[in-house]
This record gives sequence, structure tokens and C-alpha cells, in this order.
Amino acid sequence: MPKILTVELTSEQQVEVRRRLAGRGLSGNERRRLECLRLLDRGLTAPHVADLLECNPVTVRDALHRFAGGGFDALADTPRPGRPAHTGEGLQALGTLLDGSAEAGVTWTAPELCDWLEKERGVQVSAAWLTELLHREGFRWKRTRDSVRHQADPVLQQAARARLEDLRMEADAGRRDLIFLDESGFAPTMPIGYTWSRVGQRTVVPREDTKNRPVNVLGALIVGTAPDLLWERTPGKIDAAVLLEFVCSKLARMPGGATALSLAADGVGPALPVWRRSRPCTVVLDNASAHVAKAFEGRRDQLAKIGVELFYLPPRSPELNDIERVWRSAKYEDYPHRSHTSIEAIGTAVDRALTRQQTRIRRSAANFTKAA
Repeated sequence: MPKILTVELTSEQQVEVRRRLAGRGLSGNERRRLECLRLLDRGLTAPHVADLLECNPVTVRDALHRFAGGGFDALADTPRPGRPAHTGEGLQALGTLLDGSAEAGVTWTAPELCDWLEKERGVQVSAAWLTELLHREGFRWKRTRDSVRHQADPVLQQAARARLEDLRMEADAGRRDLIFLDESGFAPTMPIGYTWSRVGQRTVVPREDTKNRPVNVLGALIVGTAPDLLWERTPGKIDAAVLLEFVCSKLARMPGGATALSLAADGVGPALPVWRRSRPCTVVLDNASAHVAKAFEGRRDQLAKIGVELFYLPPRSPELNDIERVWRSAKYEDYPHRSHTSIEAIGTAVDRALTRQQTRIRRSAANFTKAA
């Protein structure tokens, strides 16, 4: 016959039972064990208590044995074995940490996050399980990118944005062409990109020698009623002379190009303005060495007379130049062959990638006009 279990609580212990039952944050199991003590103290048997609480008599006896061995603290739930359960509060703290680190430029690996959880939250978790939890919360392990925005002058940037907004309005109204100009380089082996491949396989890109074999591209993104993309590639350096010729011949469409402009400015050729662009344009460019060289910027007044205005962006403000997005898209989306063995092959790949970009720009403008 099973031994009848009883318990006699002191007045202090009875007060402690009532205090704990009135508190918040108790788990269901701990509350049931406290109720078992309270009812046993009233003289009820274990089967009777189990019937009142709708539980197994073993649960009642377990509560009594816990209390006898360790007091009230032993009634709390013991840590669960195996993979730890994470509360929403812990994951929210981890998300806040990662969001703040993204703004501050701080990087984390899964093992480092495990160390942070153990130190700050007292939670031990494996890197593999933490990775699974982060995926569920919408985080991904991906490549970072660098930026120079922290070095830019916010006052100058705000003024430049306001000026660009006015220029966009003029371009949309057809009173002016807005042109974003910049250079970019394409090497024999481009930076690592992404591709589709079977699970367990990895695409290997052969690395070529990049010394003295880059192809430089000078491009112009035209914004306005007739958006377009123009470019010129060269295996050599893009200096002020190449830039001036590109602006005069391809952007201003001036007969004779930079030669005619230089002769007129020096008083050798016809005086300006003998020829003027059909619609004035503003060329937006950064402060690269070729852009601020005297051989180019020194022709600023002559360029203005033929309808070409130069607008220099504040230092370290690449995000204000719309053509940067074209370069990125062309390099990572329309440049599938990441490695080439000759300058001719690089040039062909560059033309193919930029032609795709040009087609999209012209097609989007045509679709917009058709819809309007």
C-alpha cells in the first residue's frame, strides 16, 4: 500500500506560498507544484489533490519531494536538455544588435554572436542553430560593401541634391538635357559574383593577370525626355584630352569636336559661338583628376558658350551620380563571363553589357511615352 504523503507548512512558509502564487511570471508547472503544497498542507491526500488539480498523483508526489529536498527554489522548472529555446525577447535583442551594427559598419560572425549571447544573455547556443534562427528572423549572411558617405559634407550634399532636383525638373520639361558622366574600369578578371549552380558544386572562374590589361570606359547617362546611354572605351588612361573630346563630339555633338573648340578658344578658328547645341545640357561629374585638370576645366567657359554646363558634385558623393547604378548593374548582371584573356575580348564583353543597359533605358522611355 502506497505511503500517505503529508506536509505541514509553517506560518512563514504558508505566507511564502501565497506570495509566490500571487506573483507574475510563474510557469504552469511551478504554479501547479505550489498548489500541491498548499492543498497537502490542508490535510488532503495526494490522489485527492491530483483529482482537484486534474493531474497525475505522481506530479503531486514530485512536488513534495522537490520541496523536501530543496525548498521553494526547487519547485522551479529545471533547464530543458538539448537545443535551448529562445524567447522573442532574446531574438529581438539580437536583431537590434545587428541593425545597429549595420549602421555603424560593424561585422559579426555566427561564433561571435554566440559569444555575445552567452555573455550578455547567459544563453549557450551552437553557431549552426543560431544561423537557423537568424534565417527565420529575416537575416542573411552576405557580402558587405564599403562607402565614403561618412567623409562627405552634408551641407554641400544637401545643396547638390537641391540643384539636381531643379535640373531634373528642367530635363523632364524638355528645356535641358541632364547628363551624368563617369569612368569605370573592366579588368581581365572581374570581382567574384554570383551564379546558379547545383547543390554541392561551385563554379570556378579562372583568374587572369590584370597587370597592364584593363579596359577603361567613359560613359554618359542622359536623363530627360530622350534618355540614353553613351560610352567610349579605351585600353589607355582617360585623361583630360580624352574627356574633352568625348564631351565635345558625343555630348555636345559639335562639328570638329575638341579640336574646333580649342582653335576657337585660342583665336585660331572661328569665334564662339558659331555653333551651339540644339538644347542646352548640364554634365554632372565628380572631382576625378581628369575632370578638374586645367586642360578640361579650363575650357569651362568655352563649353558654356556651346550649350554645355559643368556641374561638379561634392567630394565623396558617388551616390549622387546616377550612372553609378548603371556601372554596377552592367558589371554584376550583364557581364556573365568574369574572366577574359585579351583586351579585345574584354572590349566585346563591355560593349555587350552596356548595349543591354542602353536597350533597357531606351525601352523604358519608349514604354513610358506609349503609356502616356
